[in-house]
Amino acid sequence: MARRSIIPLFVPHLGCPNDCVFCDQKRISGSPLPVCGADVTRTLKAAKARGQQRVELAFYGGSFTAVDRETQRELLSAAAPYRADGTVQTIHLSTRPDAIDQDILEFLKFWGVQTVELGAQSMDDQVLLASGRGHTAAETVQAAGLVKAAGLNLILQMMTGLPGSSRASDVQTARDIIALRPDGVRIYPTVIVKGTALEAMWRAGLYQEHTVEAAVAVCADILPLFQTANIPVIRMGLNPTEELSHGGAVGGAYHPALGELVRSEVLRRRAEALLLGVPAGAAVTLGVEPRAVSAMIGQHRCNITSLCSALNLADLSVRSVEGIGDEIIIVDVRA
Repeated sequence: MARRSIIPLFVPHLGCPNDCVFCDQKRISGSPLPVCGADVTRTLKAAKARGQQRVELAFYGGSFTAVDRETQRELLSAAAPYRADGTVQTIHLSTRPDAIDQDILEFLKFWGVQTVELGAQSMDDQVLLASGRGHTAAETVQAAGLVKAAGLNLILQMMTGLPGSSRASDVQTARDIIALRPDGVRIYPTVIVKGTALEAMWRAGLYQEHTVEAAVAVCADILPLFQTANIPVIRMGLNPTEELSHGGAVGGAYHPALGELVRSEVLRRRAEALLLGVPAGAAVTLGVEPRAVSAMIGQHRCNITSLCSALNLADLSVRSVEGIGDEIIIVDVRA
């Protein structure tokens, strides 16, 4: 059987009732125009010709359920023949918490939508207000409950470093999102995108940049919370695009490997706690699963350097050890 894959279609600003201060979906998605029914047909026809089966059709960007019903029907009905022939197994869409109600969910289920992704962004009403979101945390709670009650998969998005937020409030947003029991989350540290209201605020001194370093620190606080709650973190950081990488991102937490930096920092913290009782001047070998060796070492060996300095170690090496799961173990200590 062919491996299931995701076919993304971007609908930048489609249905958005207002512009959030951080947002330029055209630059973020790399797609200047919203899709139409003909685009859906053309894309899925090409997928079928390539022999793809059981794909997930995903409408990203914008607020799908905030557009007029006929436009929604045009896009979803274009996928219907490909659902019938097995090309499309499921449909995933992104929208706003204040654009969900029982009638909308029944409509989506009729057309085969199985996953709804809500842009919560923050669970702090003051942060939402300062960011121009146009909805409240209570509306996110209500929408999340409706999606789950309808039997659909729920994905929630959150952001760190928004105007008016703090490290503590971002961690609390993560805790509040965990309480809603989503099937997955995406974490998007704030990026200052060229031409947005946030850029103007930043240049006027009204907003303090959420740096890569700050984003890594707070996301390393947050990631273990979701892991402990068994909620998958689908993505950390914006997906790199040519537009963002070549001038579109003028500041903030834009990094092509942000998720790897966060996972590396989580491991560094855990290793430091494990090594606290090791005598100064020792040479230590740590063991981690093969897939975690690179993250444990860190980019440019940053974790090795940091741990040796913080704990006064003569040397620190990392060894691949099969079968230990997510554990970090001390393999050897030499005085």
